[in-house]
Amino acid sequence: MKIHIKNGRLIDPKHGVDTRADLFIAAGKIAATGSAPAGFQASHVIDASNCIVCPGLVDLAARLREPGFEYKATLESEMNAACAGGITSLACPPDTDPPLDEPGLVEMLKFRAMNLNQARVYPVGAMTQKLEGARLTEMAELRDAGCVGFSQADAPITDTQVLVRALEYAATFGFTVWLRPQDAYLAKGGVAHDGFVATRLGLPAIPTSAETVALATILLLARETGARVHLCRLSAAESLAMVRTAKAAGLNVSCDVGINHVHLSETDIGYFDTNYHLVPPLRGLRDRDAIRAALADGTVDALCSDHTPVDEDGKQMPFGESEPGATGLELLLPLTLKWARESGTPLSQALACITHQPAHILGLDTGHLAIGHAADICVFDPEATWKVEPGVLKSQGKNTPFLGYEMQGKVHATLVDGHVVFEAGKNGPGQR
Repeated sequence: MKIHIKNGRLIDPKHGVDTRADLFIAAGKIAATGSAPAGFQASHVIDASNCIVCPGLVDLAARLREPGFEYKATLESEMNAACAGGITSLACPPDTDPPLDEPGLVEMLKFRAMNLNQARVYPVGAMTQKLEGARLTEMAELRDAGCVGFSQADAPITDTQVLVRALEYAATFGFTVWLRPQDAYLAKGGVAHDGFVATRLGLPAIPTSAETVALATILLLARETGARVHLCRLSAAESLAMVRTAKAAGLNVSCDVGINHVHLSETDIGYFDTNYHLVPPLRGLRDRDAIRAALADGTVDALCSDHTPVDEDGKQMPFGESEPGATGLELLLPLTLKWARESGTPLSQALACITHQPAHILGLDTGHLAIGHAADICVFDPEATWKVEPGVLKSQGKNTPFLGYEMQGKVHATLVDGHVVFEAGKNGPGQR
């Protein structure tokens, strides 16, 4: 199929492109920008007037809930949500049921996703068998099956020797280890940030030291082993300062933050609103501001949705007993745009955090609009508004702190490998 995207503002953060130009697609690849190639006859035209044309978004943390948790969400529902959110590539954590600790499970997930012909799915394999933190998985076999890295998701490793062996194994083969730093004992039983809100509401607390103590261990071991480490969902100001120092010292580390933590803090919990029960917990205003500063100076490499659909029964419980998590695939783009507007961040810099920078962490040559590369594209109207309501979200999970909020920024079309997988007016956010 030959596609002509016309009248749009073309932004490619990786190559420093920000201009008004048409885009031409043929055989699944970007054929040209500006002027059509000789003999080009479009079979489909997308009018991008008043829209931004950018690389398809890349999300580093999206739980698709298959296999094992289909009552919370299905692969079909979450892939539809991803495409509606402009996401063309996503990484899924290994905490499925059973966990992604065997090549057969990884191959099955990739096969199911491939047959849907929607967003590209990149599994992150389990670092230890059954995520129990005791015995390492066969990382090399999992990598051959399609894993882009290895993680414990939110399951702790309390045996530091196991962590050392995992990092040594990964360093030997050039694998990336994805770790969310949290000391299992300091965080034990906690559900909210150790601040005045948790004290007022009587909620068990998780101190920032639960993150920084674990992070210090990871950074020291990363230095010792030479392993490449990606730090997931940092939430504390002190953690970001430690990563900034580690990068300056030349450590091979990268990090991301969840998009909810860019906007929210412990004060938003209100009176036990379980939609704000997240992992890691929403921290103080100082931490939220530190996240924004770290995004501005490049300490934080990527933003992610940390998409975690939860069924209604899991949220309609007392705060401390509710299941943590928030749906986010359809909110990653508008919340990134919201941060850019509020902070005065240039649009190209903001889009870099959800396109080529996370792609680099995944080891993918995507998230850009170079001629001859796969046409994974997001076309969005930065001024269009829509209201976050359960009936509007395509994700099976309707759990988000932003229910009832009006969002600015709406996806007009999403293309994966040169095929239109979403087009507004037919099945987009705000469409019923």
